[in-house]
Amino acid sequence: MEFTVIICTYNRAGNLPRCLGALAAQQGMGDRDWEVLVVDNNSSDNTPNVVADLAQKLPIKVRYEREAEQGLNYARNTGIRESDGKYFSYVDDDILVSNIWLSSLFKSFEANDADAVGGRIHLDPSIILPKWIRPDTDMMGFLGYQDFGEEPLRLDGHRRYPFGGNMAFNRRVVERIGYFNPKLGRKGAGVKRSELFKGAETDYFHRLAASGEVRIFYAPSAIVYHQIMPFQLKKKYFRTIHFNAGFQKAFHDDQPYPRRWLGIPRFYFSQLARGTGRYALQALSRGPDWAFRQQMNVAHMLGTMLGYRKQSQTS
Repeated sequence: MEFTVIICTYNRAGNLPRCLGALAAQQGMGDRDWEVLVVDNNSSDNTPNVVADLAQKLPIKVRYEREAEQGLNYARNTGIRESDGKYFSYVDDDILVSNIWLSSLFKSFEANDADAVGGRIHLDPSIILPKWIRPDTDMMGFLGYQDFGEEPLRLDGHRRYPFGGNMAFNRRVVERIGYFNPKLGRKGAGVKRSELFKGAETDYFHRLAASGEVRIFYAPSAIVYHQIMPFQLKKKYFRTIHFNAGFQKAFHDDQPYPRRWLGIPRFYFSQLARGTGRYALQALSRGPDWAFRQQMNVAHMLGTMLGYRKQSQTS
């Protein structure tokens, strides 16, 4: 088996026909041997039946596995263990791939002897973004958007790396750094604050980059389209993912900080004061919508401080 496409899904059976249908329309793979592996992360809907039906109807290999432990990284790791491909990629169940997506990834692996490859993630063209999602900031990235331009690039894995909605790996990477950290990442549907954690792939790429010489490439023709859910276009969603990102990073931080108060490194109190002041100034001078990106920064600081506080209480 040359390539396995892994789809981790939870209670989104309705997304699977379009998602797998786009995969069935792949061009340029010739007689390459590839498969789709759907990892059901303990869904309570009719995901098993939908996958079984699609496996019968679609002209591609489709397999089903169930991972009972809740969490995206648990599902990702099951996908690694149960897949057969020399290369494996991850596609979210709310992603529609372009028709040369898979062949573009495959060609990049083969041409570059790559450890990992990622492509562009664009938002569904029908999505109308609210005005507070400013195009001059990185805010679209919190919806999964990623585009490094028209030319292939080599990425460093630390500052620039593929996002989780469109990333693929050579199996030798697992032998090198192991599996995804199941303590990190989204839990369940990712709607509640206790579920909504992003950036689990950040840890994986940082570990890969830290392991020595690494070959990570960007394939611009490997384009996918993210279908945005309505709740993801609310300010609460953006505040929550930034708050949780700060909490998660701090809670798992093992660096020593001798100067703490209430378990929180003291310098965060002054950072919070400065960040809050910047938000107030921007909101007064430019309006709350323009200042919302700074409000997200304040949420991240608050999450970070709570993360250190909780860490001190549990250690």
